[in-house]
Amino acid sequence: MSLTERLNALAAELAAALQDVRDERTLEELRIAYLGRSGKITEIRRSIGKLPPQERPAAGKTINDAVVGLEEQLAAAERDLVRLRLEEDVERKVDVTLVNVPTSIGSFHPIRKTTEDACAYFEAHGFAVLLGPEVDTTRHNFDALNIPPEHPAREGFDSFYLRPDLLLRPHTSPMQIRAMEAYGPPIAIVVPGKCYRRDAVDARHLYQFNQIEGLMVGEGIHFGHLRGMLVGMCRELFGPNQQVRFRPSYFPFTEPSAEIDTTCPRCGGPSATALRADAQDDKVGTCSTCGGSGWIEIGGSGMVHPNVLRNVGYDPDEVSGWAFGCGIERLAMIRYGISDIREFIWNEPSFLEQLA
Repeated sequence: MSLTERLNALAAELAAALQDVRDERTLEELRIAYLGRSGKITEIRRSIGKLPPQERPAAGKTINDAVVGLEEQLAAAERDLVRLRLEEDVERKVDVTLVNVPTSIGSFHPIRKTTEDACAYFEAHGFAVLLGPEVDTTRHNFDALNIPPEHPAREGFDSFYLRPDLLLRPHTSPMQIRAMEAYGPPIAIVVPGKCYRRDAVDARHLYQFNQIEGLMVGEGIHFGHLRGMLVGMCRELFGPNQQVRFRPSYFPFTEPSAEIDTTCPRCGGPSATALRADAQDDKVGTCSTCGGSGWIEIGGSGMVHPNVLRNVGYDPDEVSGWAFGCGIERLAMIRYGISDIREFIWNEPSFLEQLA
């Protein structure tokens, strides 16, 4: 029997055997029997050595073509098994008399939407969007940011340490250091990303949350630039009537430092709150979003501390800069009027549909 006849007979033999296959295990056994290391095709390949040298290349090609055919038979049998399983599942589990459940189109999560909109605002003003590692060194997280060794943020009960010099970043500020070390001034960046702190989960806190960090350094940079950019961001996210105020504060990496507040988008701010207080006869209640103050805190900010500039090789006598950090969840809570931060991680379809 010639080589071609042997291969044709083998293909017919496999086709007949596949007619009785009803499960994946039997199909795999046939594949091994015909195409495995000790299978029937291997036996035929070993016989090539007995042929005259000039006939061996043609014989090898003939066997390879036959192998392709056998593989196609096995693949077709596998598809038939999948279809058979599907038909069995439909027959056993699907009630065709049930009312059809309407499908819904997905949408961006509110955290992602808020992040992208905030980044788009800064990109439109010439800022670069950078991403950084979520696991970073104590140098990038604390030392280079002028955070002293005794600062509470460096304690194990406040941060997640992987080893003494490595931790899950508690803020996005390490990227300030990495960016300034990588690029000389002038520099303008925003950094969105996840952060981690040992906070107890409640209506206002999560142990994993999102931040957006902003940094601008160059000649003649001053606090007015910071105010202008943050007012613009708030109006972009919350509406054209937003105002921003700065309350004196303290951060080791900025001097002077300030907390950032924006007018409450629900009640309209302090002037609207005063009108509500005067409207006792109308039974107007206190705003549930801001508690009646008219302002909502969104983050911290300030002028980059000279020590931070020195730590990355910048000369504070030649350049200055500002930085800010805001919680994305806090921005989204204000934007969508959400009172409990845990709503973002519960993944309730009804909640997400409302914000789509």
